[in-house]
Amino acid sequence: MPKVKNSDTQRRMRPALTPEARENQLISLAVDLAEKQLREGTASSQVITHYLKMGSPSERLKREQMEEENELLKAKTKAIRESGDMSVMYEKVIKAMQSYSGKDEDE
Repeated sequence: MPKVKNSDTQRRMRPALTPEARENQLISLAVDLAEKQLREGTASSQVITHYLKMGSPSERLKREQMEEENELLKAKTKAIRESGDMSVMYEKVIKAMQSYSGKDEDE
């Protein structure tokens, strides 16, 4: 006779392949548990306060600001990398112009 699974039994997850994936799995489990506790009315005051703060307009603005700052940092990093590439290209252009004008590389 097949064994009937209880609805309270944890579903098996596939093992994570990277530490980041494992962290995401654990976060997902924690959020699922918090949701279950909130639905059943057994959530601690810390859990309730956490989700109330997450839903506040000021917290949403803070998250949006952090995302914008992250995009700005990425753009700055990209600009710095590209400027490094440009300086190498300028050096090559200057050397090519000098060779076209008849100057030796030793000069």
